[in-house]
Amino acid sequence: MNATGVMESTGVREADYFLAEFERLLALEPRDTALWLRAIRKSGIAHFADSGFPTTQNEEWKYTNLEILRGRQFKAAERDPASEPGAAVLAVSPWFSAIPRRIVFVNGHCVPGLSHCPETGDGVRISSLRRATLENPRAVERHLARYARPSDNPFVALNTAFFQDGAFIEMGKNADGQGPVHLIFIATGSDSSTAFHVRNLIIAAAGSRLAVVETFINLGSDRYLTNSVSEIVLGENAIVEHLKIQQESPEACHMATIQAHQDAGSNFKSHSIALGGRLARNDIRTVLSGSGAGCLMNGLYIASNDQVVDHHTVIDHARANCSSHEHYQGIMAGSARGVFNGKIFVRKDAQKTDARQTNRNLLLSENAVIDTKPQLEIFADDVKCTHGATVGQLSEEALFYLRARGIGLEEARRMLILAFASQALNRIGISAVGQILEKLVAEKIHAIELSESGRRERNAVSGKGISNG
Repeated sequence: MNATGVMESTGVREADYFLAEFERLLALEPRDTALWLRAIRKSGIAHFADSGFPTTQNEEWKYTNLEILRGRQFKAAERDPASEPGAAVLAVSPWFSAIPRRIVFVNGHCVPGLSHCPETGDGVRISSLRRATLENPRAVERHLARYARPSDNPFVALNTAFFQDGAFIEMGKNADGQGPVHLIFIATGSDSSTAFHVRNLIIAAAGSRLAVVETFINLGSDRYLTNSVSEIVLGENAIVEHLKIQQESPEACHMATIQAHQDAGSNFKSHSIALGGRLARNDIRTVLSGSGAGCLMNGLYIASNDQVVDHHTVIDHARANCSSHEHYQGIMAGSARGVFNGKIFVRKDAQKTDARQTNRNLLLSENAVIDTKPQLEIFADDVKCTHGATVGQLSEEALFYLRARGIGLEEARRMLILAFASQALNRIGISAVGQILEKLVAEKIHAIELSESGRRERNAVSGKGISNG
């Protein structure tokens, strides 16, 4: 593909297919679809038509090659009840019973029969976004696409044009969520041209409290595209903890944007756990627009084989007396590539800012790669800001210490890797999924170490040098 957005193998402009697909779907929409919603969609496709998929010539995508997406004519998934799993199938999944309140989406569409969100009558509204646009259009129109804008990111633009459904959560003033809400996104189709565009809108009014878990899994699916956008709005003194778990097919592509907007005194905690996918990109941003706001950004990404996992974060300190703490940790094995690009903006009026950012990475093989780029842009003079990144292997001293106490090499390695990963898991305050996450991470690390152990044995036989024992 060249710089003008042309698929060189076919001679067709990349955006032309999506424009045609957009017109097809627009014609199928009900005639009474709100004009404001149509306008939002048209804005999305217009921005994508101008940009197309980004290339590595774009600085923000320098280390994330999207070649796997090029030339594939993605169709927005339509609801197919025949492909929806039954409750008995999902009951064996730990995610299905981890949190009582849940909305289940299959191939991007809400399935009420699998969901369980009883009306509480305490100022909490939980529904699908499609339903909310009919029953609560004023709240949706006021916020939808106001924070994650199509002009910011080509995948946000594509999502804005094509999203079919997602979750809508609205917390009234001083409302208490009374436990987390679980959004479960399941992919079942095996068509490599299928795309699931999901859109979530979460509104926490002044003084409210809420915890949300987004889980992305697959049941037998192979290659597909998940394109997710979540907009999170925090009123004054609102508290929101958001956990996103990505555990999709090894051949899936996952593009996600989380955009938060924080008023004065609000507190936002964001956790990103990335374990699956051939290519996964997470853009996580928040704007601290009111004095005294604070945020925590926390992430753990584990990749093996030829996976690519990318986290791009932006914390925008727009007002004074705000604080942010950012911790991302990566574990890379095989020929995997990890990317971390974290930006902290401190604007002129954001005096008394306290911002800290760290990115720590563990490389378990000689072919694994991490590209890390912590950044500070400071335009105020009375601030406390730090940032840094580390890249290394397992400590030889720690391995020696454990082995000297009778612990075998493979078990010692697993213990140290799990301890490294647990630092990120321990920051998560949603206890309902703690044990499940620990098990998933342990299983992923175990699989990686089995593969790396075989590699070390082959290298030993061939006489090649190996590290860490």
